[in-house]
Amino acid sequence: MKIIGGPASQLLASRVARELGADPILCDFNRFPDGEVYTRIQDEHINDVTIIQSTTTDSDLVYLLQMIDACEDASSINVVIPYMGYARQDKKFKTGEPISARAVARTINADRLNRIFTVNIHEKSVLDYFSTTASDLDASKLMGSHLGSLNLTDTLVIAPDSGAISLAESAAANLGMDCDYLEKTRISGDKVAIKTKEMDVTGRDVVLIDDMIATGSTMAESIRLLRDQGAKDVYIACVHPVLTRNAVIRLFNAGVRDIFATDTIEKAQSCVSVAPLIADAIRIL
Repeated sequence: MKIIGGPASQLLASRVARELGADPILCDFNRFPDGEVYTRIQDEHINDVTIIQSTTTDSDLVYLLQMIDACEDASSINVVIPYMGYARQDKKFKTGEPISARAVARTINADRLNRIFTVNIHEKSVLDYFSTTASDLDASKLMGSHLGSLNLTDTLVIAPDSGAISLAESAAANLGMDCDYLEKTRISGDKVAIKTKEMDVTGRDVVLIDDMIATGSTMAESIRLLRDQGAKDVYIACVHPVLTRNAVIRLFNAGVRDIFATDTIEKAQSCVSVAPLIADAIRIL
């Protein structure tokens, strides 16, 4: 098995290759003066190959398609998309809209495409749109292991809403940590109260956890709420650190103690690697 890392996942691909005792294949990634991207794989002997590339931007998606096409002579191709862009656009809300997640999934295709893996995809129903078997890998236990190493005080793991409670429960499993979620109650037409469903946060270290953080506005509001309710310190954890524009500043201004995430998107906050998770999935192919 050979590992090819796209430009968005160079570090992660290298870590996966190391887990498997392999060397990642060198590739050229460039851009023409007209803005089109260019890819060249520097290996003439490709048999079984796994391509690892997050599609954070539109260009990252094109790079992935180019890498798949460049491997057309391989006997089998596996694709790992640690973070899949457009996965949140999984429904039509207005007439004439596309299901963008479906449109993107349909482009990822090849004659010898064997398996596709994602990591904590926002909506698992998107997996059905791929042309071959697609599986979602769960990084929550890796996040939990990192939580356990932080030496926090009476830790409470909180999901931002009831829909994310399973992620919080999985991260806290076997660590003896309590879990809860934030519940919104509408008081009036323009006033909403947010509080923890059951647990008291007073004097406790709180970890707010979600699959991804984009603008950080909802999390910032939650941080202020928890600190007002007497939380000792508030941490942010997420699988995918999208963290657009000034999200990090917004979170620190709200009083977050620290932010940690995985390397599905390679950012400064990516202190938890999903490489062991991906390597384990590849080993059993």
